[in-house]
Amino acid sequence: MTVMLVLLVTVPLAMTLLSLVLPRRVTAGATVVAGIASFGFAVALVPVAEHGTVHAVGYLRADALSVVFVLATAFLYATTSIYSVGYFGEQARETRRAGGGAERQFRRYSMRFYVGFNAFAWSMLCAPLVNGLALLWVAIEITTVVSALLVALDRTDQATEAAWKYVLIASSGLGIALLATIMLYYAGARVLGDSYDLAFDPLLAVAKHLPTVPVQLAFGLAVIGFGTKVGLFPVHTWLPDAHAEAPTPISILLSGALLGTSFYAIIRYYQIAVGTLGPAFPRTILAVFGVLSLLLAALYLFGQRNIKRMLAYSSVEHMGILAIAMSFGAPLALAGLLLHVLGHATAKSTAFMGAGIFVHKYATKELGKMRGALNALPWSAPLFLIAVFALCALPPFGIFRSEFMIVFGGIQSAHGVIAAALVVLVTLAFFGLTLTTTRVLSEPAETAIPRGEPSVWMVIPMVLGLGALLMIGVHPPAELTALLQQGAAELAGSVR
Repeated sequence: MTVMLVLLVTVPLAMTLLSLVLPRRVTAGATVVAGIASFGFAVALVPVAEHGTVHAVGYLRADALSVVFVLATAFLYATTSIYSVGYFGEQARETRRAGGGAERQFRRYSMRFYVGFNAFAWSMLCAPLVNGLALLWVAIEITTVVSALLVALDRTDQATEAAWKYVLIASSGLGIALLATIMLYYAGARVLGDSYDLAFDPLLAVAKHLPTVPVQLAFGLAVIGFGTKVGLFPVHTWLPDAHAEAPTPISILLSGALLGTSFYAIIRYYQIAVGTLGPAFPRTILAVFGVLSLLLAALYLFGQRNIKRMLAYSSVEHMGILAIAMSFGAPLALAGLLLHVLGHATAKSTAFMGAGIFVHKYATKELGKMRGALNALPWSAPLFLIAVFALCALPPFGIFRSEFMIVFGGIQSAHGVIAAALVVLVTLAFFGLTLTTTRVLSEPAETAIPRGEPSVWMVIPMVLGLGALLMIGVHPPAELTALLQQGAAELAGSVR
């Protein structure tokens, strides 16, 4: 299985380099192959991670926790690469009709996109698989550099402003996260000596012997620093702009994969903090950030005018749910947290795919100018509506199952007040999201809109995403259930 670990981090990197030299159509097809292969490698790790930790080449490590996040990213890498075929296919036809300089400009644009897209996927696959807090920080820093360039890819004033804002805020956050890494290195050096390398296993093994004050500082700084990339309140302000202005395939990866990958970093600091400090301190911090993030998102979902900004605030909501779930600490809530990572990645990516089709069809991101979508888009409009319902935790989809587990776990762990607040705020977010969505779909258009989908390649991954959501909601595979249970045990510090 060490081969699978190596392939997971080399195949996307190789595809990044090939994107510099291959023609656009070949690059698009090869990226689909690389995405599907990466997902296959991630699935192959599941039965191994159920029973322990896998190491490779000294710098790679996979356990049940990391494999959950790799599965989410690899699935999005595969489905979004398929979506991108249709996304660029329509643009290619338009530029061919224009001819001349437009076609050359499009070739350069698509080359930059695929180089960045594959590099972005590679960096997010590396982050959960590297062995150590220092390497984890480096991997997440790479995601920032690559994704900022992708946000600005369209070179509009709005995209440039969003990318600049993202760089400033995310870099500041990662500077704080670097300070957290240094503080934890200082704490570990008091026990392990100055020459240790911040690998996870030695730190977890001696967590109860680490000095408490540096660990407290490190965890608080990590929540603020990495929380900037997660989109937790009050360091979330880059997120709506970046999601709204990035090309749709990049918005999918930003919301579905990057936020979860950044939350993974907080999880690693949480494991060490609980081992050193006990559960009260880290869980209190996460509960505060989680409730405030959920409250902000639930309120901001009302009255949104931009379809992609609406989905971005929904991402803030779900990151708040993850933080609250971890603050509960009950095994059921932790298993629900890991299932929620998969459910949110799948549902949000499907919703963003539908939003991208809407933007293409109506040539605008403004919700007020989108009407009659059910008639104009016979496939993607109903699929988008179902994805929104799934995001709102309606049965029988995976997010309903995960949120039920989280709430019940909160009640089990005597956090009934926070669990009740979670239910109330999620319900409030449901009304905000569905009221806006149903208006877009059901109200008649003021002018006639041609009926038909832009590309079947943009619809296929939406079907795949909803199929996956239905599967994990109704009857998750036994291997996946075992992986989630093992991951929850690792997160709770009681590995079987």
